[in-house]
Amino acid sequence: MLIYGLKTCDTCRKALKALPDAEFLDVRADGVPSAVIDAALAEFGEKLVNTRSTTWRELDDAQRARPAKELLADHPTLMKRPLIVDGETMYLGWTKDVQASVAG
Repeated sequence: MLIYGLKTCDTCRKALKALPDAEFLDVRADGVPSAVIDAALAEFGEKLVNTRSTTWRELDDAQRARPAKELLADHPTLMKRPLIVDGETMYLGWTKDVQASVAG
């Protein structure tokens, strides 16, 4: 199981604590492979872009209008976190539903 997130993100830390066997990848330091972004966009669509983030608020309207894949490639911190990849299954966020699904 892989967790894509930020090491400074409290929600990502909670997910990692609950899933101690998962491998954590910091999107700022390690980036996100384009194949993972493609799969996540296919699964979650525009929900993958965190429009409540500081990074999003710093973008101008022209930048915000760009395709999500380009935005995430240029600004990986725009991705909603955590993105959990468990084989072929992906989970976005750390809601009660996700917690129940991945933690059993």
